[in-house]
Amino acid sequence: MSDTNPQARRAARLAAVQAIYQMELAGADAEEVAQEFVDHRFGRDTELSPGEPDETFFGDLVRGVPHHQVEIDRAIARGLAEGWKLQRIDSILRAILRAGVYELIARKDVPAKVVIDEYMEIAHAFFQGEEPSFVNAVLDKLAHRKRAPEFGEVPPDDELQF
Repeated sequence: MSDTNPQARRAARLAAVQAIYQMELAGADAEEVAQEFVDHRFGRDTELSPGEPDETFFGDLVRGVPHHQVEIDRAIARGLAEGWKLQRIDSILRAILRAGVYELIARKDVPAKVVIDEYMEIAHAFFQGEEPSFVNAVLDKLAHRKRAPEFGEVPPDDELQF
């Protein structure tokens, strides 16, 4: 794992989830939203995001999710219980899951258990009910498929890699 400041990455993840949510709701472009966050939101401590985000990490998440969204959404759908559809999930939960799945697939520098823990904490920032456990279950299931060797398991033959 890189020696990047964990607090800066945590802040970047939270900002990325908010940006991904905004992109979905407004139909906005990743570059436009990323720049708006850097220009107008970074550097301002808030209740949800104390500290300065890692801008490079934030940019990777915000640009990576829409670039690979079809594959990400397909992976999430495979992680859902039978009969559940991605569209049925709350939009902020979709943003959390999309960012988490992107990081599991594309950011091998971050251990899978860290990814799961971080996005479960983000879910706790937005939800008080079962949603954090839901995020944990979906990401854990996908992590065991996408990062099987980290869990001492053999990866399935059908796993995509970015």
